[in-house]
Amino acid sequence: QVQLVESGGGLVQAGGSLKLACQASSSFLFEHYTLAWFRQAPGKEREKVSCISTSDGTTYPADSVKGRFTISRDNAKNTMYLQMDNLTPEDTAIYYCAADIRPCPGIVAKAVDVWGQGTQVTVSA
Repeated sequence: QVQLVESGGGLVQAGGSLKLACQASSSFLFEHYTLAWFRQAPGKEREKVSCISTSDGTTYPADSVKGRFTISRDNAKNTMYLQMDNLTPEDTAIYYCAADIRPCPGIVAKAVDVWGQGTQVTVSA
């Protein structure tokens, strides 16, 4: 069974940075699945934060994180990253990595193929 394991969450002050990592248990997944980051704040729906194409590495950041968050992947390490800079309290959420056979524009939370367990990110004012 393919697994995704996130790491790197924590508590940071507003304006600070964190880097999340998501490691997959299978290289097959990295070769054939699109990878994305989602987040879910208390009382809110899970939203897509950023996505990276398998074929050419094109990235699709949400408007709320453009210019602050950078998604990347290292296929040799079966690992995806999310560099988060200039964090604000509104970024506080549980962050999940996801893998899906669909291309980035077609990935929606309710239909994701594989989820990680999530990692908490808390940004204090």
